[in-house]
Amino acid sequence: MSRKEGQKLKLLALIEILERETDEKHPLSVPRLVELLAQRGIDAERKSIYADIDTLNNLPGGRYEILQRRGRGGGYYMTDTPFELAELKLLVDAVYTSKFITARKSKALIEKLGQFTSRWQQAELSRSILVSGRIKSQDEKILYTVDTLHRAITAGVQVRFKYCDWTLEKRMEPRHDGKYYQVSPWTLVWENGNYYLIAYTDGQLKHFRVDKMARAEELPDVPREGADAYEGFDVNTYTQQLFGMFNGPAKRVTLRCENRLAGAMIDRFGTEPTLVPCPGGERFDLTVTVQVSPQFFGWVAGFAGGVEIVGPADVRAEMKKVLDLLQERYR
Repeated sequence: MSRKEGQKLKLLALIEILERETDEKHPLSVPRLVELLAQRGIDAERKSIYADIDTLNNLPGGRYEILQRRGRGGGYYMTDTPFELAELKLLVDAVYTSKFITARKSKALIEKLGQFTSRWQQAELSRSILVSGRIKSQDEKILYTVDTLHRAITAGVQVRFKYCDWTLEKRMEPRHDGKYYQVSPWTLVWENGNYYLIAYTDGQLKHFRVDKMARAEELPDVPREGADAYEGFDVNTYTQQLFGMFNGPAKRVTLRCENRLAGAMIDRFGTEPTLVPCPGGERFDLTVTVQVSPQFFGWVAGFAGGVEIVGPADVRAEMKKVLDLLQERYR
């Protein structure tokens, strides 16, 4: 091995050691760096370590930042890593709470994320997150389904898949006697821990839960449709209209709410709808577009009288039917 090649290997090994073995609370002395390099079969003099650190700190673009902590227990440590610890914690939380990622794959992904920080900080990523009753997917094929959908979206072609439901025997069985759904995919949405495909089919945009798809395939010779419908599509508005991602007829609905629920309405519908104070000053009205479904009525009922559907009359009447049915069931 030439001296030049050996120097390159030493620099790469030194980077790896500093990235994985050091942080602000865990610096390494130069003698210790020499020892760790020797464990990797690389001989280094103490004087050369100082020069190597200076080289890394002065690389074009400032890719690395290696600082020195002086005094007892001091040494050198890496500060500039691809992710800050807080950013990695955020990504780990998203993996933990995502229902469509299996427990085994979650563990593997978190271990991979931990490679982007020191082993000391990696231990903080393994902390327990309280997710009561969290249901994780049992099927890792969803990752390949997501990949297939992304490729189809990028290529602008249609896909087909079998769409499934759970049976009483806890098996996923295809709908419509196992017939394929063929749709034009436009985007993927992550909502309430699940992945959804927004696709054009039957003359309109609809959504499908990705974890309920089986045998997803690209159709490379079938161009995607629905460009005009998707051009004016707003994902945020669409998800605000849905409750539990259940479809229903879209209608303008006026809700009368107790003032204490202003925050809950803003969380649900954003800041665009106007909150109109009612006479007496204890309630307010707001008018929003929602997709009327049993889940919407359940959401309203969940406020225990704090929210009332004022109109339109047919939606209010449908809400009353739901409440009458519930009252009959719980007599």
